[in-house]
Amino acid sequence: MPITGTTAAEIAGSVRDQVASGALPPGTPLPPVRALGAELGVNRNTVALAYRRLVEAGVAQTRGRGGTVVSAVPQLAREGVGVGGAAVDLASGNPDPELLPDILTAARRGRYLYGVPAVDPALAAWADADFAEDVDRPFRTLVTHGAVDATERLLNAHLTRGDLVAVEDPCFLASIGTLRLNGYRGAPVPVDDAGMRPDALRAALDSGARAVVATPRAHNPTGASLTSERAAELRAVLAGHPQVLVIEDDHFSAVSARSYHRITPASTARWALVRSVSKFLGPDLRVALVAADTQSAARLEARLSAGTTWVSRLLQDTVRDLLLDPAVHDLHERARESYAARADLLVRHLGAHGIEVPRRTDGLNVWIELGVDDRPVVDALARRGWAVRPGHLFLHDPSRRPAIRVTTSTLTAPQAEAFAAELAAVVAESS
Repeated sequence: MPITGTTAAEIAGSVRDQVASGALPPGTPLPPVRALGAELGVNRNTVALAYRRLVEAGVAQTRGRGGTVVSAVPQLAREGVGVGGAAVDLASGNPDPELLPDILTAARRGRYLYGVPAVDPALAAWADADFAEDVDRPFRTLVTHGAVDATERLLNAHLTRGDLVAVEDPCFLASIGTLRLNGYRGAPVPVDDAGMRPDALRAALDSGARAVVATPRAHNPTGASLTSERAAELRAVLAGHPQVLVIEDDHFSAVSARSYHRITPASTARWALVRSVSKFLGPDLRVALVAADTQSAARLEARLSAGTTWVSRLLQDTVRDLLLDPAVHDLHERARESYAARADLLVRHLGAHGIEVPRRTDGLNVWIELGVDDRPVVDALARRGWAVRPGHLFLHDPSRRPAIRVTTSTLTAPQAEAFAAELAAVVAESS
């Protein structure tokens, strides 16, 4: 079917109709701007505007000299991918089930109907007190369906498709997916031992980034955490861009071995601090607590209105009861010590085999940089019975040094010793 129309709106509508009918399947190249303009008898700028609207709507995407093509649903790498067979699972990114509380016991009461407040008052009070220790300005507390949901809703509330978002490199898989699915462009900011590099963040902001998504501690995948000095440097950079949305994803808050250091300066007008409960109460509890400025909170609240998309009050009450339970607090202390000890154990064994991990790791994962391609290393480890994640999945910049991500949340001492020896042997064979 030929593309028709004499205005940008008509041309874009014609393409969308054909995409919807299947006449233009994903990946189909659209005619060059000049050629379609000549065919329709319109100015090439009219066609260019139509194509721009299609890209903004997510119907098409530009590939530079490859022209404009019909968009396909992005194929995204996911966290928590199951490991088959008898392989030791060092890939899933999951917390240790033995260090999570009994959710069902806490959830066995409470029935709620339409019309109740969207946020449980007692949970909000707990969160207000928790956030007040780290946020020295007025804020409002809301509840979302997890940290990824909070980040996506906040970006969508303030940005439009095509906007540039500064994110860590390497980056949390879900953040990569959020950018791609919503049509945002990623501005990768390299991460070192102390977190985002200030010079790279400045470059991203100078390039037009309208939002920053950062992990203050237990960065996934590297395990890096901000130092107080680095946080101050990042605040200084962000202070020159008060209009930029700043989202801090403090996903490991209750069980982190590191202190929280805030990167959001006082001059930032739009900001949010997000704390999910998935790593220390359970991944299936799709709940995150969000502290945000008044305007961002209002926009987020409009997308979580009671009676339509609010977070289940049963889940909220379960989270509240668990957070207020002294036994769960003790469990969190145990988890903090256990996760830190298991990561340190692997790092020590790796060092004994000549594989250095320079950063102070926090969280569930250890990032191991390699001198060889990560893909054959991952395949070779799988044949030996070890499942890990290849580092290239987390990287924006493919030229960065190859690496693998190893989840250490359930790692035992014998496993740490055996894995370090196997990895050293595989790297030697691949060199």
